[in-house]
Amino acid sequence: MEIITTVAEMRRWGKEKVLKRREIGLVPTMGYLHEGHLTLVESAKKENHEVVMSIFVNPLQFGPQEDYSTYPRDLDRDSRLAEKAGVDVIFAPSVEEMYPSYPQLTTVQVSELTEGLCGASRPGHFTGVATVVCKLLNIVRPERAYFGQKDYQQVQVVKRMVEDLNIPVEIRTVPIKREADGLAMSSRNTYLSAQERKDALCLYESLKACRDLYEKGERESARLKEAMRKVIMSRPAAVIDYIEICDAVTLKPVTQVKGPAVAALAVKIGRTRLIDNMIFGG
Repeated sequence: MEIITTVAEMRRWGKEKVLKRREIGLVPTMGYLHEGHLTLVESAKKENHEVVMSIFVNPLQFGPQEDYSTYPRDLDRDSRLAEKAGVDVIFAPSVEEMYPSYPQLTTVQVSELTEGLCGASRPGHFTGVATVVCKLLNIVRPERAYFGQKDYQQVQVVKRMVEDLNIPVEIRTVPIKREADGLAMSSRNTYLSAQERKDALCLYESLKACRDLYEKGERESARLKEAMRKVIMSRPAAVIDYIEICDAVTLKPVTQVKGPAVAALAVKIGRTRLIDNMIFGG
């Protein structure tokens, strides 16, 4: 496995593969890998000749009071895991390499899809996401890029950006990878204490409560959300950021579930903000 740290070198590598008619799959990450990331690699390996994993903690998508400086970083550890999973190249640029003139004057903004959910509580976050993903796609030039369903809003934003800007790449969504007890895998889970880790199970438990109520015939979003809220508020450490049921494509809140929908939530457990979601209704 090769580790590349400059844009110029990454582009040279990509051009060589294109000339050899080798298809490239990109797995964008911020590192501190877990099994969820590795399932993205597994999917990419099935559909491509080469797999590139980017590891870059993107400052543009963090707000001033968020955890950019403390976000877990360990490239040596990540390299071992990535190589074992079958990654061909890690692209691990510095902030200076990705943003020579930081903050840069040009950004990518996707409207409407970014107004609610995490976009409402993290202003500017999805502009940072769209900008860095656009840059990565232009640098690596993959045929396909792989994202996890856990970041559902992010996936929808990236899909719309690719469609609107005519970027020649297929965006693949990979199902959420969960721990045995249901907690969605996340690099931020490392922040949780033992008790907070137990309390964090309320996210998945609330989604299951929503699904169970839906399967019994409930279609009113208010009642579905209330069932979720009760589960979460049973844990003293939990503070709700949002609970929402949205159209699965537009991400607009719905009052009744009449088609494919996503139940999405963000909850702070202690000082750690976690997100999760579940798709149903279609």
